[in-house]
Amino acid sequence: MRLETEEIEFKEQFTESVYKEVIAFANTNGGTIYIGIDDEGNAVGIKDVDQEYVRITNGIRDAIMPDVTMFVRYKIQDNQVVQIVVREGTNKPYYLKAKGMRQGGVFVRQGSSSVSASPEAIRQMIKESDGDVYEEKISPVQELTFQGTSEAFRVNDVDFSTSKYAAIGMTVGADAEYTNLGRLLSDQCEHTIRVAVFADEGKRMFRDRQEFGGSVLTQFDQVSKYLDLCNRTAAVVKGYRRVDTRDYPEEAVREALLNAIVHRDYSYSGSSIINIYDSHMEFITLGGLLPGIEKEDICNGISLPRNRKLASVFYRLRLIEAYGTGIFRIMDAYEDCSEKPKFVITPNSFKLILPNRNAVKEKAYSVRETPSEQRYGTNMAPYRTIPVVTEQMRRVLTYIDEYGQITDGEIQQLLSLKKTRAFTIAKRLREFGLIVVEGRGEERRYRRVQ
Repeated sequence: MRLETEEIEFKEQFTESVYKEVIAFANTNGGTIYIGIDDEGNAVGIKDVDQEYVRITNGIRDAIMPDVTMFVRYKIQDNQVVQIVVREGTNKPYYLKAKGMRQGGVFVRQGSSSVSASPEAIRQMIKESDGDVYEEKISPVQELTFQGTSEAFRVNDVDFSTSKYAAIGMTVGADAEYTNLGRLLSDQCEHTIRVAVFADEGKRMFRDRQEFGGSVLTQFDQVSKYLDLCNRTAAVVKGYRRVDTRDYPEEAVREALLNAIVHRDYSYSGSSIINIYDSHMEFITLGGLLPGIEKEDICNGISLPRNRKLASVFYRLRLIEAYGTGIFRIMDAYEDCSEKPKFVITPNSFKLILPNRNAVKEKAYSVRETPSEQRYGTNMAPYRTIPVVTEQMRRVLTYIDEYGQITDGEIQQLLSLKKTRAFTIAKRLREFGLIVVEGRGEERRYRRVQ
């Protein structure tokens, strides 16, 4: 006894419901329909198989749009069962002629059932079949400026004169109309990146949130700088040596951001989202994987850029080195971390999760802490919470590394701070065991711990 599956459907007799099954298979991954077999998989046969055969073939030809017959094959088995083999079609969506290209007329396969396709699924099938390339379409907005992109090209010493616009793909036609790629590179780009820093894992309390707009190149630059400020440094003392470790590998953050910008589906109007928690960072972009690509493929380095011309611009500016290497770089950056980056992929979204390396280590230390590697807090007493070295503290440490020492006045001048705040930063660095003080009053100097 055979059972119905995602690719097999039984019908005891022919009814018009067969059309729905043919459509679902043609719109999904193909399958086989048996007419003359009951739901339990038992062959009950068709009385006049030849007459039914003609009725089935004519009905499928006339009831389904567009023409699906080239993807359908028929076979009579044991002179009592009609086998209908349906291959996945190339002109989706297929639909009932009487119902039209809408819910109730378009069907897809889900498990062992054929169900009505959602409006979004219908839209996606139309887009894939038509071969629409968003970046090549004419922009609905033609009043565009390019200050941000011009600066990015200038910094990278790449020509961005108007004579290059067509070659880049920013303009098309005799009238040099701007394409959607031009709009993405313009100061008037409608798409943004939203970054939220949460104080809790439940997304109830914000520490900060920002929205970045303008050219996608401007967004890349500004978001990169913001994420760098959010990427804290933990100081760990191993024996007599201090080791600084940032929460996230800088290369992994960079590649994740590039992926979010270059590979997102810009036919959607929503923003890309970056969520930062104490334990991890999420990059969420609109648009799932391209047809024919699976999660395992991207982990193996296979890359099909959704926006080829945009990817070419980033490659020309040396922001990406080679197609298909980004995920490898991210995984390599976490080679020594017990928790690895994760991917959550849906038909319409892509989420990349980067673990906080210092949070992962801290979780391990809550179970076991060795004498040779300890976190230090007030009065050099070991404690389990990693001390956070802020961006201002890091600048002070860099200054000392360069000049050998720093005074309170120099801290104020370096960070543009008042005396009390500058003293507080120096005090915290002393508590972390990273600097020592020499002298008093105006003669006070700070040096690195040897």
